[in-house]
Amino acid sequence: MQVRFLGTGTSQGIPMIACSCEVCASQDTRDQRLRVSMHIQVQGKSFIIDTGPDFRQQILRAGIKRVDAVLFTHEHKDHTAGLDDIRGFNFAQQSAIPLYARAQVIEQLKREFAYAFDENKYPGVPEIDVYEIDGQPFSVQGVQVTPIFVKHYFLDVLGFRFGDFTYITDANFIADEELEKIKGSKILVINALRKTTHISHFTLDEALAVIAQVQPEQAYITHISHMMGLHDSVQQELPPNVFLAYDGLSLSL
Repeated sequence: MQVRFLGTGTSQGIPMIACSCEVCASQDTRDQRLRVSMHIQVQGKSFIIDTGPDFRQQILRAGIKRVDAVLFTHEHKDHTAGLDDIRGFNFAQQSAIPLYARAQVIEQLKREFAYAFDENKYPGVPEIDVYEIDGQPFSVQGVQVTPIFVKHYFLDVLGFRFGDFTYITDANFIADEELEKIKGSKILVINALRKTTHISHFTLDEALAVIAQVQPEQAYITHISHMMGLHDSVQQELPPNVFLAYDGLSLSL
């Protein structure tokens, strides 16, 4: 399995519009973060987790030529806004792209991209096949996926486990029974927005506490805001098996 971070930033990305803080002004490419998204290559398949507003840029930058399915964590705009650009894969692959999401996410996509769900579709709109998922493990083209429920304030969000790899974003609470689904992962990706308290995201210390409970071999922090601090400085504060993820980082399992 190979996983690649297409984006590691929060909803506004880094640099943030109209901000001149040291992080937004940083020339270190690890401080320049598009909205969160992941590319998973496993068993000969190519999956995307979330199609945020930077989806087109991320796909072109990473040189991804095929997508076999898209999995959505939740319905917020920074995770769904780029769905229209799936059309390029429709043209290249001459097929619809399967989408996997919870019912509430599907309903939101139907509102945001109504033209893609219309009975009389305009030529060239995204061609998608929609599959509803919930709390039960499911198969995506022969690849087993375990969904993990987390709370994003009051909103249910799904994390996903592929074998020894678990991906959690947009969370500030994980119930004990869901933590059990994560344990045994060799690599855990988890969100941490900043160091100070936030209503719907883990702080860095809170994410580190979850990592200590799960005890993966390695952990990576994502969904990072400019308020976290400079990549190089924050990395020096972390335990030896915990890393700040950055756009373009690729890991092999």
